[in-house]
Amino acid sequence: MWRHVAKIHPEGEMVAQRIRGATDLPKIPIPSVPALQPSTPIPERLEAIQRYIKELQYNHTGTQFFEIKKSRPLTGLMDLAKEMTKEALPIKCLEAVILGIYLTNNMPTLERFPISFKTHFSGNYFRHIVLGVNFGGRYGALGISRREELMYKAPTFRTLSELIFNYEEAYHRCWHVLKKVKLGHCVSHDPHSVEQIEWKHSILDVEKLGREDFRKELERHARDMRLKIGKGTGPPSPTKDRKKDVSSPQRGQSSPHRRNSRGERRLSGEKKPGESKAMPDLNGYQIRV
Repeated sequence: MWRHVAKIHPEGEMVAQRIRGATDLPKIPIPSVPALQPSTPIPERLEAIQRYIKELQYNHTGTQFFEIKKSRPLTGLMDLAKEMTKEALPIKCLEAVILGIYLTNNMPTLERFPISFKTHFSGNYFRHIVLGVNFGGRYGALGISRREELMYKAPTFRTLSELIFNYEEAYHRCWHVLKKVKLGHCVSHDPHSVEQIEWKHSILDVEKLGREDFRKELERHARDMRLKIGKGTGPPSPTKDRKKDVSSPQRGQSSPHRRNSRGERRLSGEKKPGESKAMPDLNGYQIRV
């Protein structure tokens, strides 16, 4: 990091030496992870988490302190989020999303899903991401940005389209034109899950769709998430499924019982002399299993 400072600062290594050699510099306060009680209402807990994310500050250094690979399993990303809380270094928008997932894992009634934006300004394209949340049928978001209006949104929006249009208006005030929106599916609350986050289940081109079709696609995605939640509590953890397949004694015993029942059905339907020899062999096979 000091080499990076010396490289980009006009004073070069002199500024780094001056800072590192100073003995009277005040200590930088380290933000504390909010201690959230289960009895505290979800909206208040979200506000506390957003305050913590904001206290870490946005990373303006030009380099990223934490390498985040979107293809990593959820358990690996949660380990990285834990490291973020220990280091308490400035973060960018993607790191804020991972941290938001980590800090809301103990809120099973809160659904979380990534929302990515692609905008155009002054001949350049810009990308941003926040963590969408849904609590009690109301939508909001957690995140960090250079712009206050592109970060936190309290869970007060009645529909997903209202939330996205609010971000679009905020971008418009910054002279940015919204080009694309990518929506992911709900993230598992299991911190040990080996599944990957689904970052872009729906990719919506704002200009090609038009206003009304854009709104319809947003609501379609919201319905898809509700249906997925209705079938369970979000996507199942592959870790749990794999353990059941390997270690469940009931599954291991079911196969011989099914073979036995099929043999009995064949005996009751066919009266052949050779059938009497089949049962000892089958039972012997069951004992070997």
